[in-house]
Amino acid sequence: FWHKKYQVEDESSHLDEMPLMMSEEGFENDESDYHTLPRARISQRRRGLEWFICGGWKFLCTSCSDWLINICRRKKELKARTVWLGCPEKCEEKYPKNAIKNQKYNVFTFIPGVLYEQFKFFLNLYFLVVSCSQFVPALKIGYLYTYWAPLGFVLTVTVVREAVDEFRRYKRDKEMNSQLYSKLTVRGKVQVKSSDIQVGDLIIVEKLDGETDWKLKVAVSCTQRLPALGDLFSINAYVYAQKPQLDIHSFEGTFTREDSDPTVHESLSIENTLWASTVVASGTVIGVVIYTGKETRSVMNTSNPKNKVGLLDLELNQLTKALFSALVALSVVMVTLQGFVGPWYRNLFRFLLLFSYIIPISLRVNLDMGKAAYGWMIMKDDNIPGTVVRTSTIPEELGRLVYLLTDKTGTLTQNEMIFKRLHLGTVSYGTDTMDEIQSHIINSYSQVHSQNSGNSTSSTPSRKPQLSAPKVRKSVSSRIHEAVKAIALCHNVTPVYESRAGVSGETEYAEVDQDFSDENRTYQASSPDEVALVQWTESVGLTLVNRDLTSMQLKTPGGHILTYYILQIFPFTSESKRMGIIVRDESSGEITFYMKGADIAMSTIVQYNDWLEEECGNMAREGLRTLVVAKKSLTEEQYQDFESRYNQAKLSIHDRNLKVAAVVESLEREMELLCLTGVEDQLQADVRPTLEMLRNAGIKIWMLTGDKLETATCIAKSSHLVSRTQDVHIFRPVTTRGEAHLELNAFRRKHDCALVVSGDSLEVCLKYYEHEFVELACQCPAVVCCRCSPTQKAHIVKLLQHHTGKRTCAIGDGGNDVSMIQAADCGIGIEGKEGKQASLAADFSITQFKHIGRLLMVHGRNSYKRSAALGQFVMHRGLIISTMQAVFSSVFYFASVPLYQGFLMVGYATIYTMFPVFSLVLDQDVKPEMALLYPELYKDLTKGRSLSFKTFLIWVLISIYQGGILMYGALLLFESEFVHVVAISFTALILTELLMVALTIRTWHWLMVVAEFLSLGCYVASLAFLNEYFGIGRVSFGAFLDVAFITTVTFLWKVSAITVVSCLPLYILKYLKRKFSPPSYSKLTS
Repeated sequence: FWHKKYQVEDESSHLDEMPLMMSEEGFENDESDYHTLPRARISQRRRGLEWFICGGWKFLCTSCSDWLINICRRKKELKARTVWLGCPEKCEEKYPKNAIKNQKYNVFTFIPGVLYEQFKFFLNLYFLVVSCSQFVPALKIGYLYTYWAPLGFVLTVTVVREAVDEFRRYKRDKEMNSQLYSKLTVRGKVQVKSSDIQVGDLIIVEKLDGETDWKLKVAVSCTQRLPALGDLFSINAYVYAQKPQLDIHSFEGTFTREDSDPTVHESLSIENTLWASTVVASGTVIGVVIYTGKETRSVMNTSNPKNKVGLLDLELNQLTKALFSALVALSVVMVTLQGFVGPWYRNLFRFLLLFSYIIPISLRVNLDMGKAAYGWMIMKDDNIPGTVVRTSTIPEELGRLVYLLTDKTGTLTQNEMIFKRLHLGTVSYGTDTMDEIQSHIINSYSQVHSQNSGNSTSSTPSRKPQLSAPKVRKSVSSRIHEAVKAIALCHNVTPVYESRAGVSGETEYAEVDQDFSDENRTYQASSPDEVALVQWTESVGLTLVNRDLTSMQLKTPGGHILTYYILQIFPFTSESKRMGIIVRDESSGEITFYMKGADIAMSTIVQYNDWLEEECGNMAREGLRTLVVAKKSLTEEQYQDFESRYNQAKLSIHDRNLKVAAVVESLEREMELLCLTGVEDQLQADVRPTLEMLRNAGIKIWMLTGDKLETATCIAKSSHLVSRTQDVHIFRPVTTRGEAHLELNAFRRKHDCALVVSGDSLEVCLKYYEHEFVELACQCPAVVCCRCSPTQKAHIVKLLQHHTGKRTCAIGDGGNDVSMIQAADCGIGIEGKEGKQASLAADFSITQFKHIGRLLMVHGRNSYKRSAALGQFVMHRGLIISTMQAVFSSVFYFASVPLYQGFLMVGYATIYTMFPVFSLVLDQDVKPEMALLYPELYKDLTKGRSLSFKTFLIWVLISIYQGGILMYGALLLFESEFVHVVAISFTALILTELLMVALTIRTWHWLMVVAEFLSLGCYVASLAFLNEYFGIGRVSFGAFLDVAFITTVTFLWKVSAITVVSCLPLYILKYLKRKFSPPSYSKLTS
């Protein structure tokens, strides 16, 4: 549904022909011509035959199948719903089952699905055709098993691997679906499985731990007065809720109770709702289920997992197509040389079969086993413990990444705040000088109480009656006193006490005992910053001990309790960027308006001063989040006047928010600046060196976060995502096309600076100037997108893939990152505090952000290099034998007779050469320590030079040279005993292959040596048993292999001579190449 909407908007908006540079006047005039401009780039679809060949057939097939699928399951229209409390059976519609399903196949689609995924590859499809052709007698060459055995083996390996993956997914889902929840029914509490929850059920949400980011939620007020739980069933009430949708920041609904007189209507917003799988901080909540299964926000924001195919696999697929065309060409040449004699098309087909070894069937098996081996190595690496490879098909992708998209909270930061700095204008206190503040506080409060023991006039020693005379500069002590008190009062934090006698489970009544002991108090608030501030005031001696809707109590260092009544509270919003509170001191009756907020918002509100801006800048550069705290004393009359205006504004129907804001702003003038606080969001371990390493490796890092712009910028600086010397360009909020245009122009003029953009502005830019925006953003060294929804994160990933064609990697730790992780070419999840959702959906799951360095630099590099070498070597192995077959056929008057019979062919690709070739997966060109020390080596990989048409052609030439030498050599040296040509050429072939493996290897491993000797041993042993295969055309020449001949000296020297001629030149060339143009890594290792 989301996509449809986009298509429509795009019709008029693809104006890529338009120049971006344009003045504002240009906009007014051109507004009318917009619709007439051509849609660039999209309309240039290549029709005709060329289009059809280049992928038109795919397009047609997919559109047909999509059409069929749509007919089969007509999408249900999502509608708004009415949910009756506790009566699932009253629902008019059928809602989806509340079960999680991550599986790709079911029982019936499994085999067809897996086979389709396999035969989608050109290679395998080709082999299927070849194998089937062997059932036609005229085309039969040799034994059936020569063709069917390898194919069967490949398919078995694949099916087994997929089945294991699928079974694991099934088990994970089952575990999730069978979690128990307590449901409230007329007969009391019942335990139900998660998958059996229906819309309209009343679920009791218990207290759990694990979440770090608390949000304040509000219960429906009209049900709070019911005497007992069971009465929820006796009232007649329903919830009217909007249709399921993607937006996670809003919810609209109403709660209606019909049986009361008059009918009660209450509006519901996002703060009355709980997401699926949330936890409650204290007490229990009873909720009515509104959305289930597919319609929950968290599921609607995750996309379907797609089968990921690595770039290397696609490249190899291209090469096999090239090999196929070579094969057809070769066969045609052979038939032409034959002179199209007799049934030539049959001969053509036989040649196709004879040379079919050009296309190696074992390529996929080798690569798949290689991938499994890399996965095993990654999991066994002690330097990155706890790493899990969940998608075993794409380890090579880790070596080709250009864009890394990361989440912020929980990935780069721990989401744990620590109070770092208090600045009072003239003095600044850091972590090492907090004890001074503590002694000031203890002194000032002990003075207050000694004064207050007789009379209760004033709460602070310095408080004179408000005179209009110029203020005397206060002592530092009293300024600290005021600042700490302000921080302790101006917030939205609630202390929660865990009753230690928790056996009875009566948490609610624990507060009656006023058990304010420190050890079982925890603070809860919607933002961790606030908790950090309150914990800090506790550490310096002023403790928040109790809070309800109307009052809060502070405990002084001397143990006295001070009570403040909360008169008004103005919550933090992303527009106002500040929060305020009006409190009345119980002992003196004084009314004070406290306020804290971002420096941008507060600098205009506080009285003139010369230090605020500068100090904020300094703290931000240290990576601290700054809050400015200010206060204003109000007289009783001032407050009463304000209150009446405020209440009047709250009742107005039109522009309510504006009017309320205007009334509050009348208070926010000339406030007294108390202090500036700096709080640090602690970064995860080793984030800075890791980001530094990735940047040096040429990986561009984008940070996508749901957080506020200021916070995001702050973390980008402190984590060194943006280096110290770089400018940061903050993209101004834009809403219309014209604004976006101007802002893009402004950004275009900047060079080498990081970009910070918010989700809404991004949306506008992408709607009108997608191409230009992505092009500009890709040139930036770092990009930060803040206030991103999960769907937007995934959209950005897809944009990068589409526009740059480079490989992307997404890393995150929470449920909101799942869709981004699944959209990326390579998704990495971190098992964090926010649960396991991301790490389960990811291709690789790690335990800490810093492990990503080793995962990419070492394992990514090795996997890619090894697979490239392995793939090309396997192709070389097939090409050599096909060259020999071609030479053989041309010598024998282009007869379509196989050179090597059944078992030799099967043995050649398996027993004789399999182990050494496969041992290439143990090869490494650079030691891990080197790869981590010089991340610049990674840049070379992203260019894809290890496997390209150039390297492939070199291998092809080698194969042709070697195949020709082996065959001609055998024919030249053995005219006399021509019957032995098979034995000699085959022996030389095996030796050549083993030597070539040795030539390709860069770093020896003891297993490689074992593999080489094992294969040689197998071959020598089999000579004794397979003697009848070493004749030509089976027994037609009547030459069985006599062991006597093999043991003669002539046999040995001739075989050695041929082998030397085929391999020595390559060794010399390799040596010269190393000498005159060594690769970048060898310069480091020498």
